[in-house]
Amino acid sequence: MNITIIGTGYVGLVTGACLADLGNHVFCLDVDAAKIATLNAGGVPIYEPGLKDVIEANVAAGRLTFSTDAAAAVAHAEVQFIAVGTPPDEDGSADLQYVLAAARNIGRHMTGFKVIVDKSTVPVGTADKVSAAIRQELSARGQQSLGFSVVSNPEFLKEGAAVDDFMRPDRIVLGVAGDAAGQQALATMRLLYAPFNRNHERTRVMDVKSAEFTKYAANAMLATRISFMNDLANLADKVGADIELVRQGIGSDPRIGYSFLYAGTGYGGSCFPKDVQALARTAREYGQTLRVLEAVEAVNDDQKHVLVHKVFEQLGRELQGKTIALWGLAFKPNTDDMREAPSRVILNALLRAGARVVAHDPVAIEETRRVLPLDFADRPELLEHIRFVAEPMDVLPGADALVIVTEWKAYRSPNWVAVKAAMKVPQIFDGRNLYEPLALQQAGFSYFGIGRHCR
Repeated sequence: MNITIIGTGYVGLVTGACLADLGNHVFCLDVDAAKIATLNAGGVPIYEPGLKDVIEANVAAGRLTFSTDAAAAVAHAEVQFIAVGTPPDEDGSADLQYVLAAARNIGRHMTGFKVIVDKSTVPVGTADKVSAAIRQELSARGQQSLGFSVVSNPEFLKEGAAVDDFMRPDRIVLGVAGDAAGQQALATMRLLYAPFNRNHERTRVMDVKSAEFTKYAANAMLATRISFMNDLANLADKVGADIELVRQGIGSDPRIGYSFLYAGTGYGGSCFPKDVQALARTAREYGQTLRVLEAVEAVNDDQKHVLVHKVFEQLGRELQGKTIALWGLAFKPNTDDMREAPSRVILNALLRAGARVVAHDPVAIEETRRVLPLDFADRPELLEHIRFVAEPMDVLPGADALVIVTEWKAYRSPNWVAVKAAMKVPQIFDGRNLYEPLALQQAGFSYFGIGRHCR
């Protein structure tokens, strides 16, 4: 099939590359000429394991094209995926300006029936707005008779495992209209996704608004589990319980399971923070209050400061003359995404308290350099007190503490003898509970985790 992807951000690029890998001819459109130039030159603007290889193979095979030509993009395919960003507005609602601009662009150039697929994460009711934008453009052209149908097809991709998630989906949600155009669109989408359903049926067909809601509900549930465990971990610190043993105890209940039950420094990234806010905002628009979700967000905001408070309790609130070693900057492993990353809150607090920070991350250093000036616009001179290094062990010489923020595999089994020898003060602040407290204490470290205690 011919497919058009509008937007070459995280979702659009993964979707386009993977659909091309299935044998489709995919045209990826973006208004950012620099990004398209990077892609056409063989670069990839985001870090995602395996994605570069998929893109290179399908560009070489002639199945994947990148362009800024809007008219050509619309003409290329009956199926038009909208995969542009929906950043949070000032009030927490999703900003739909890029989605509606894409819709108007389709209406401006279409000459036949189109299936418009909302792949972006959008609030309930967005499909109606997309339809209205297209109809307005068709009316201005005097082409009201041209048919189309808007399908909601939310993505469920985990950063760091997105290619595998797309190629091995646990479900494919399709929200379609009940009219003839909607059924025509459903038949087209079933054909497109048929390769994923050969082993067993993974498609969940529902009405459009339910599909839009499903994406927000899924992310809200996962965010809730994270904040729930972080809240319990903070209580475990007070009562002397070990949250890791608690996690194992409740996770073994099949009604609960183990996923997303790890205590830490809070969630970040491009999805959970904005989706929780957007769903809460939608509820307020309808006179409802999602009290659980509002608590989830409040807990997460507080959790990003917990590790810093532990540092202050041990080293004092004035950190002049102190050197803090830091492992991990990205909000999670296998990505360079720094959006809402807990490390930004931690760096902000440490640098403003007077500390010098030496930091390592396998892939997120350049992105960190890009975003940190935004966090220190009022005190740009503080950025002189952070240094980035190429190897994990290089953060340690003369350090008064080691802070772990991201659970990269490279940090899981260090040479503790070498770590202790390099540090000025052997103390570990483990924001991801990577290590066993007793083992580190026996190795001569002071250890501070999130709800962890020696057994």
